[in-house]
Amino acid sequence: MSEQQSEHSNPASILLIDDHPLLRKGVKQLIELDSELQVIAEASNAHEGVAAALEHEPDLILLDLNMPEINGIETLKMLREEGVASRVIVFTVSDNEEDVVAALKAGADGYLLKDMEPEELLSNLNQAALGKMVISEKLTALLAQALQSKRTKKGPDISSLTPRERQIIKLIAAGLPNKLIARKLSITEGTVKVHVKHLLKKLHLRSRVEVAVWAVQEGLN
Repeated sequence: MSEQQSEHSNPASILLIDDHPLLRKGVKQLIELDSELQVIAEASNAHEGVAAALEHEPDLILLDLNMPEINGIETLKMLREEGVASRVIVFTVSDNEEDVVAALKAGADGYLLKDMEPEELLSNLNQAALGKMVISEKLTALLAQALQSKRTKKGPDISSLTPRERQIIKLIAAGLPNKLIARKLSITEGTVKVHVKHLLKKLHLRSRVEVAVWAVQEGLN
């Protein structure tokens, strides 16, 4: 199957992790209206969510932030520690700067607010399924400001990057996941992961979303 077919033939599979059954039902019904998206599993807590993610390997995970016992940030860390490669979108009522930054540092691929319009949610999920990073519009300025204030005085040293790392940063900024970056550069996905790890360390950044925001600010996209 070609890259294009694999992205567009089948609906993007979604796992919902949220402790409110009513909200899960509403989101599922909304997603069913879009032929490009499909909810394949639901979970009401962290442990169920991790188990479902490992069993179904969904394209996207829509993860609530404020869950009892184990919250969304810790759940996200658990998913990443278990090697879950699905794109994880935090879906929450919180527009608190600390929550946004914590989620992105923990490896989230997006951060969407629950008060968005239904059509906007579907649009963002479709974008996320194509590998784009999705952040609620009103949080973008907040995030850029937070990154600016948390950056070291000297700032990331662009000159320390290798040509390959610069290539990878541009592709991250374009929203491509590791698998597609590997195909585009004709290298293995494992090699991409190593490069990403090195460039995050060099730039003193903690997540792909931070890299993407930084690349746009520096004109590297």
